[in-house]
Amino acid sequence: MDMGESITTQTDVSFMLAKHVFSKEVKDDSNLVFSPLSIQIVLGLIAAGSKGPTKDQLLCFLKSKSIDELNCLYSHLVNIVFVDGSPNGGPRLSVTNGVWIDQSLPFKPSYKKVVDKVYKAAAESVDFQYKAAEVANQVNQWAKMKTNDLIKEILPHGTVNNMTRLIFANALYFKGVWNDKFNASETKDHKFHLLRGGSIKAPFMSSKNKQYAVAFDGFKMLGLHYKQRKDMRRFCMYLILPDARDGLPALLDKISSEPGFLNHHIPFEKAKMRKFLIPKFKTTFGFEASNVLKGLGLTLPFSGGGLTEMVDSPLAGRLFVSQIFHKSFIEVNEEGTEAAAVTASVPSP
Repeated sequence: MDMGESITTQTDVSFMLAKHVFSKEVKDDSNLVFSPLSIQIVLGLIAAGSKGPTKDQLLCFLKSKSIDELNCLYSHLVNIVFVDGSPNGGPRLSVTNGVWIDQSLPFKPSYKKVVDKVYKAAAESVDFQYKAAEVANQVNQWAKMKTNDLIKEILPHGTVNNMTRLIFANALYFKGVWNDKFNASETKDHKFHLLRGGSIKAPFMSSKNKQYAVAFDGFKMLGLHYKQRKDMRRFCMYLILPDARDGLPALLDKISSEPGFLNHHIPFEKAKMRKFLIPKFKTTFGFEASNVLKGLGLTLPFSGGGLTEMVDSPLAGRLFVSQIFHKSFIEVNEEGTEAAAVTASVPSP
């Protein structure tokens, strides 16, 4: 599988996750924001330290043929695709991974190599047995720093205890300026239709410029490009809008069931818009990802026996993932977008 195919496949996994997070975690008319990529990177770290049926189940879930293929993909994402573009006038980007390991446990050399070389994760030796609360605070401070203060806590109080032996974490940060900024004086309140009926007033940005947009059967697709200057990569926010006011669940079903959906529906040409309104919004959302993953059939990492390739210790056979937490933030305004996400996994014996 070449890199383009691998990225397309991971996007399909992202849409599948989005459908299930939406159906299981969204209550009433609350907004949802999350980063499938952040969760997938942490699952990649776990997969690299797994063996047997647990490894096979993780590879199947991530639609990957082997650990080497997965490592190659995430190394490419961490070291090339998501390298900071701000020095070249593009978006400010960072993908950071961290591992906290109990001071009593040595990594297996092969796993330490993957942690260091593939995921570029900073590994820290800590004392979970006597300083569990301090370690949890340290991880939360790390999350806050890596997300530019947007996510202040990822590990809830009491999550880390004297039985914890490892923590894996990923943090993503993005800040991009629109290629065509919106005029703030044109932002006005309009009716925003809620999923379960009714409406509220919300601020909408508008523009008379042509847009990268295309209409399909039942939905529309819009691409808003970010300024790139000398950065050769092109970053874009894609917005997918169902025609029906209650059409989001059906649209998510369609998106998550069609392989390569995004690639097949990207708008490549600008079109004149009869009326063009985009919500201006800021939202954050957090949930325990382990519940969703188990509901999707990813169960073996959460039971002992399969994470044997991480540490060089008799304890390795008893390690299992107890919980995975995720939190995301996004703000979209006239200037551009600022977004962040953190995922933390807590393996215990």
